Amino acid sequence: MDPLLQVFVKVAEKQNFTRAAEELHMTQPAVSQHIQALERLAGTKLIERKNRYVKLNKAGQIVYHHAKEILGLYTRMNHLLDDLMNRASGTLAIGASYTYGEYILPHLIAQLRAQYPDIQPTITIGNSHEITELVSNHQLDIGIIEMEIEPKDVYIEPFAEDEMFIIASAHHPCAQKQTATMEELCRETWIIREKGSGTRKATDQLFAKSYCYPRQLMEFGSTQLIKEAVEAGLGITFLSQWTVRKELALGSLRQIHIDDAPFVRQFSFITQKTPFYTKAMEVFIDILREQGATKSFLGG
Repeated sequence: MDPLLQVFVKVAEKQNFTRAAEELHMTQPAVSQHIQALERLAGTKLIERKNRYVKLNKAGQIVYHHAKEILGLYTRMNHLLDDLMNRASGTLAIGASYTYGEYILPHLIAQLRAQYPDIQPTITIGNSHEITELVSNHQLDIGIIEMEIEPKDVYIEPFAEDEMFIIASAHHPCAQKQTATMEELCRETWIIREKGSGTRKATDQLFAKSYCYPRQLMEFGSTQLIKEAVEAGLGITFLSQWTVRKELALGSLRQIHIDDAPFVRQFSFITQKTPFYTKAMEVFIDILREQGATKSFLGG
């Protein structure tokens, strides 16, 4: 691995020479020498020094972006070489959208660790757009998203279905009815996720399909916050069945039924386009496909 890039990335992320030196187990002068050597190779300054902190300039941002890709590819190459002789092991950088990452993925990680204890997963949670970008930039090995995307430079494979429910508090008038109409629901306040979220895209698709465009919208960046707001009576929402299982069972939230076919979307996993996967990646993909086929995400 190129030590100049490794030191540069650490300084960029810590924004401080001393903290970077501590994590790299180097002296601060040695870190400064590495940065100066890289700047000489690049032919330009990469870092602006301000008091005790450092900040990347435009050239530094370009080098940082590509350095992360290079170091990620180097690590992945080493894992592939190790796999030729060893069992599934090593790190596995997994990204997931909020719905899958917070409500389903922990159960699959427990299964992965039980079967393959030498695999060391790291988890990144973000909206579907953010996860796609991280996989595309080689900062994640695999991502799980909730919405259709243009293939770009990643491989995408749908592996499971997810039914969406219209949800209200247990005391909401529409929740007391056997069925409600979208015309009625259009007059309600809808609490929705932010743009870039797979749940937001599904909500927009529901509105377009039903010709329902509510005038009152509240946008939150957290599914848990949306559930709390709905339970408090602030409005209604549209969420994955997996996110409201406990609340529906306890009766604190209720599904509003409408005279329409169920709204079903796909969970998909995305990877970099390559003919080579580490064994750790292969066994995790096998778990995803198996759980998607049996619909037994949570052991049921």
